[in-house]
Amino acid sequence: MKNYYIDLGSSTIKVYCFEAELKLIEEHSIYFKNDFDAELGISENNLKELCNYFEELKKKYNLKYDNTFIFVTGIFRNLVATKKQELVRLFNDTFDLHFNIISHGIENYYLAKAMENNYNNNKVLIINMGGKTTELVTFVGAKITDTKNLNLGVADLLNHFDKVNDQYSGNTIEEMEAFVKEKLIDIELDKDYDCAIFTGGEERFELLTGFNLIDNTLFNDNIHKYMLSLENYIKGTEKVFNELTIEELYELMPSNPKWMDGARSGAIIPLVLFKITNVRWIIPSDLNLINGVINDLK
Repeated sequence: MKNYYIDLGSSTIKVYCFEAELKLIEEHSIYFKNDFDAELGISENNLKELCNYFEELKKKYNLKYDNTFIFVTGIFRNLVATKKQELVRLFNDTFDLHFNIISHGIENYYLAKAMENNYNNNKVLIINMGGKTTELVTFVGAKITDTKNLNLGVADLLNHFDKVNDQYSGNTIEEMEAFVKEKLIDIELDKDYDCAIFTGGEERFELLTGFNLIDNTLFNDNIHKYMLSLENYIKGTEKVFNELTIEELYELMPSNPKWMDGARSGAIIPLVLFKITNVRWIIPSDLNLINGVINDLK
């Protein structure tokens, strides 16, 4: 039976199909943070775009209550109870689908399930960054030893740095790093990680933009093929900020160019975390919570 799994976050909707294997079949970006109010809900324009998109999806894939599973995260958790209930009723009445807002704890659980591996006994920091939140999971071997939830995401940098998406970034990497460091000043993190895995489409992004990736020699899970040094992550980030125009970034992802609006800002939070934790090797990953949902069913 063909089932559909939808990851609906603060800025991007990812649609997966699962039959013999899990496949990302399309994605669509909506900036739900714009004009968001916890008591009033998402903006009228964003709500309209959300409904129009799900109307298209329902027709295109024949989405039904029993074959579609929606996992809603990020900024939607901040809605007051009545606004959450309104969205649940709207999706039920209009689309016959369940608008399932999951807790941070459940998201961490699925992220951990997605990343389960012995990692060749390395100590690994998993970084899962969204529009408004970032989840951190530590693996030592195959065991989870720590989890942390940060109320900081790509949208916070986009809101604070209004020149980052000029043709070439009008905001520097250094000033954006300083902003993130200040936000994380009270976060205690270990400083002896062997590597970090940066999830959520990072492998695709680094391949598209030409980061200097090499074969992953730290572990072999038949999923994460590449790694890069911290030095080359910094060089790749500098290229995205200073050598690729915003139009060139859009052209690299023609099916959903708006996703690239977060490309420059999205590099900064992980960069700060890599430096704080003394990570020297980074593994880019396309896994996310939906992979964990599937693994949990096995």
